[in-house]
Amino acid sequence: MKLTPEQRAQFERDGYLFFPGHFSAEETKVLTDAVPDLYAKREAFNVREKGSDAVRTNFAAHLVSEPFARLARHPRMVEPVVDLFGEEVYMHQFKINGKMAFEGDVWQWHQDYGTWLNDDLMPTERAMNVAIFLDDVNEHNGPLMFIPGSHRKGVVDAKHDLTTTSYPLWTVDNDLIRQLVERAGGRQGGIVSPKGPAGSMILFHSCLVHASGSNLSPFNRVAVYLSLCAVSNHIRRHKRPEYIAHRDFTPIELLPDDCLLNPYPVDVPWKNGLPQSALRTSPDVLDTVEA
Repeated sequence: MKLTPEQRAQFERDGYLFFPGHFSAEETKVLTDAVPDLYAKREAFNVREKGSDAVRTNFAAHLVSEPFARLARHPRMVEPVVDLFGEEVYMHQFKINGKMAFEGDVWQWHQDYGTWLNDDLMPTERAMNVAIFLDDVNEHNGPLMFIPGSHRKGVVDAKHDLTTTSYPLWTVDNDLIRQLVERAGGRQGGIVSPKGPAGSMILFHSCLVHASGSNLSPFNRVAVYLSLCAVSNHIRRHKRPEYIAHRDFTPIELLPDDCLLNPYPVDVPWKNGLPQSALRTSPDVLDTVEA
């Protein structure tokens, strides 16, 4: 899947691209049906909401679940990122964020690259997120909020918030958010929220400032977030465990386009539980020889 010149220009300007209904209802159901079993596991890779049993984030499903292992190799998702980078990519992080009905908490304003830089020593912002809606996303169930064009500011000042929610983030302060929103158009487009049916997809720049509010509605808002990084830009430190920040810098090998509907063989090495190696961390800086 190649991007058009217009799409590339839009990405450079706004920092994101939205593809409503990118995956069919049948394809999306394959993924949705696999979520309850993943969320039920009592493993470190399931981070639950503060004071609740609801899953906030599931990590590394592509190493546990065959449907998500196939999604991790889907050309409709990987090829546009390869096209933008002009380089092969590896899976830096794989999350299924569950903003569950009545219980889904906020995600504070942040840049993803802020965390990848500060925690993982990723050299540059040559990485991005691909989000895929597993539920319909509307104005009521905590949609993502983007500040268009904020990626062009580069890496901005952030503080490490360890207390607001159950998952720590490098967050951006309110004064800078006001400035960025005003620069992007204030009340006239300074914040946008892509909304659409299950199966929709968003590509967004790792420096794009974004957030989401709590979900007070009776509608779940589950989404997959695949963080793809240029192979030459792999992380230099294993401060976080492997189930959060992956250490296999091998380029992703694509499956055929129908891979969500057909049982192509895939490796799921953690299907019987996390190995101890997935929990180990190290403060040491890695050898910078490229993978």
